[in-house]
Amino acid sequence: MGSTKGLKEYAKHKTEATLEKVDKSIRELSLKGEKINFNSVCNLSGVSKTFLYNNAEIKQRIEELRDKQTEKVIKQKLKYDKTDKSKDIIIMAKGKKINELQEENKKLKEQLEILRGKLYEKI
Repeated sequence: MGSTKGLKEYAKHKTEATLEKVDKSIRELSLKGEKINFNSVCNLSGVSKTFLYNNAEIKQRIEELRDKQTEKVIKQKLKYDKTDKSKDIIIMAKGKKINELQEENKKLKEQLEILRGKLYEKI
């Protein structure tokens, strides 16, 4: 019975050390702004994917962080698309305004020419 106690303690310490490696790897990936997923954590920590998937807390943590990063990327893309569309609408509106002003300018020049002609006739 004494030998199993030692084995259990060894397994417990080994699991704690492994959890610490995983935690350190996740924090490092997060600080560097790198992708957090099972592969990246596995590669950086040297811990097997099986361990990561079998430990419920770690699995949930990695999935949540991965989902947050994915959400962030999607929001950035939507923001960029929205900005791009806004620019297109502004450019179209300015183009329309330029055309209106050019037409108005043309009409005013024609009216000025007519008025000059009438003024010249009076002289």
